Amino acid sequence: MLSTCACIGVRRVGLLQSVLGAPRSPGGVVCGKILGGTTLALMQGLIFLLLAPFVGIHISPERLLICLGTLFIVGFGLTGLGFLVAWPMESTQGFHAIMNVFLIPLWLMSGALFPATDPHTWIYWAIHLNPVTYGVAAVRRALSAGDPGVLPLRSFAVALGLPLAFGLGMAASSARVVQQRCS
Repeated sequence: MLSTCACIGVRRVGLLQSVLGAPRSPGGVVCGKILGGTTLALMQGLIFLLLAPFVGIHISPERLLICLGTLFIVGFGLTGLGFLVAWPMESTQGFHAIMNVFLIPLWLMSGALFPATDPHTWIYWAIHLNPVTYGVAAVRRALSAGDPGVLPLRSFAVALGLPLAFGLGMAASSARVVQQRCS
């Protein structure tokens, strides 16, 4: 989120406006910012994956690559969400407040902390509609080679499909917001 928060300051001093004035599409600028933030998130995730053997989690090289791909998809979606929120904001304090309104519930209702076992509760459905839930399930499946985690998904592709669609939707929405503001 730090990379998307930085876009507020860069826009405030006018640097981002000069980039958007260049003969490039706003979508390309948005994609570059989101991919840059995703790369930072992926590097942070890689640090934790490399520390996994020290706590007894052994990851094969192919599982490591699958997990990095999964983390890239999840990071792309969350960075896109951060950019979408950061672009219209004027202050970094407001950005952090709004992002906490989004990120804490997404994280708490992702199944990362507790499973949803009672299908008759509203939280069960909130967890199953949350795109971060599918990202968590995909990372768990990538790390454990088959453990379904919180969601009993039929395939790994299903676990990656929703976070990928979420990420592409956030990138498209961000590009649309930047295009409207530049017009």
